[in-house]
Amino acid sequence: MKRILIVGNWKMNLDTHEASILIKKLNDNIQIHRDIEVVVAPSMLTIQPLSREIDRRKFVLAAQNAYFKDQGAYTGEVSFNMLRGLVDYCIVGHSERRIYLHETFEDVRDKVTAAIRNNIYPILCIGETHQEKVEGESKRVIHDQLTTALSNLTAADVEKVVVVYEPVWAISTFSGTPAKPSDIKPMVDLIRYNIKELYGEKASENVRVLYGGSVDDQNARAYLEIDGVDGLLPGSASLNYVKFSKIVDSAYSLIHQKRKE
Repeated sequence: MKRILIVGNWKMNLDTHEASILIKKLNDNIQIHRDIEVVVAPSMLTIQPLSREIDRRKFVLAAQNAYFKDQGAYTGEVSFNMLRGLVDYCIVGHSERRIYLHETFEDVRDKVTAAIRNNIYPILCIGETHQEKVEGESKRVIHDQLTTALSNLTAADVEKVVVVYEPVWAISTFSGTPAKPSDIKPMVDLIRYNIKELYGEKASENVRVLYGGSVDDQNARAYLEIDGVDGLLPGSASLNYVKFSKIVDSAYSLIHQKRKE
């Protein structure tokens, strides 16, 4: 069984002092679990100081974004190359960046490629809007976002990618309604099917697929029980150490139960 991956996306919240306090509270409330990998994605400003504070037996860091060029005259940008040694993961293609910052399919593709090139695992977010869902375009959107993002990779590279199904219509930022497991399962299957068709069965089986979209401590267990879901990407719940700790506990409880069966 794959390690369950729980990724807390702090988004544009918490200054350096506040981030340090949250990490300390998480450290006090989360135990080391061999079969669970806990990732926190703070703001770019706080990554470096947090890298010296975290207990790496419990947590690893992710960036929320990076630029696809390794270096050059790109004022204000931070490259994947600069993040090497600080983070293990980087979120790529989050819907908020696609919508608010107008990231294109090609931007996302180039960032996924740059992450792999710099030995950082990309956490690729894909998902359809409410309008696309209503118009019956969900499968096409998922196919197009996924295949374009992975188009520069080999099958071996694809196994290093974490794919997150995060329907825009279910994200609390956009006043979304939490998705039901029956909404999620077909899309997770579609993601694996598309990868299998392009990169083979091994890549399809080994790639980790997460769910994100209004994930909290109340629904985490139900989402983790979906066959094919390897973890979660909570947003606002990750800023609350009690809720985030309970999400991790839900993952541990599920693993413990499966071992008994």
